Amino acid sequence: MLGWFQALMPKEERFFDYFDQHARISASAAEALRALLEGGEAVAANSARVNDLEDQADEVSREVLLAVRRSFITPFDRSDIRELITSMDDAIDQMRQTVKAISLFEVTTFEPEMRQLGDLIVDSAKLTIDAVNRLRTMRQDAAKLAAIASRMTHLEEQSDELHDIGLKGLFKTHGNASPMAYIVGSEIYGHLEKVVDRFEDVADRINGIVIEHL
Repeated sequence: MLGWFQALMPKEERFFDYFDQHARISASAAEALRALLEGGEAVAANSARVNDLEDQADEVSREVLLAVRRSFITPFDRSDIRELITSMDDAIDQMRQTVKAISLFEVTTFEPEMRQLGDLIVDSAKLTIDAVNRLRTMRQDAAKLAAIASRMTHLEEQSDELHDIGLKGLFKTHGNASPMAYIVGSEIYGHLEKVVDRFEDVADRINGIVIEHL
């Protein structure tokens, strides 16, 4: 009886707006991170922008968690909402961790593979915007959401390859001559690759939600 009653009740739609807002903030952070990887004098300004955007994303996440507690009817399971926004927040948090490492080591020049990883991060962020907006019509867009998840997996595989190529290049260039340069470079590669991993986690979470509601 309760399930029938809930099915008739209007769903709280603001969650979709929150997801969209968070995804767009993350995409802006991804663009700032990519700009940072061009190096030079703009590194500090782009680092600050990523940090500011991460603060904005945290605020959206808090609003989602508050709304979960206050809303009578949610568009899908409360635990799924919490896990989705947490996975989305993990992606931009990892961007901030990347910027933190870059700032800590005062890096202002970056390898080509690092910039390519930045491109993958931007692509992943844009796909996330598309995916979270299709949650509004997940039953009709199930196939498209599955395709997005597949594309995200492909981007993650590319990031793994770039990570390995980058590390190999660092070792050849700095392995013996400058071990510290190798350590710093490998740290940055690791953080960049993890950002793509976190976006794939978002896609996996969305895919799981869709499967549950088909």
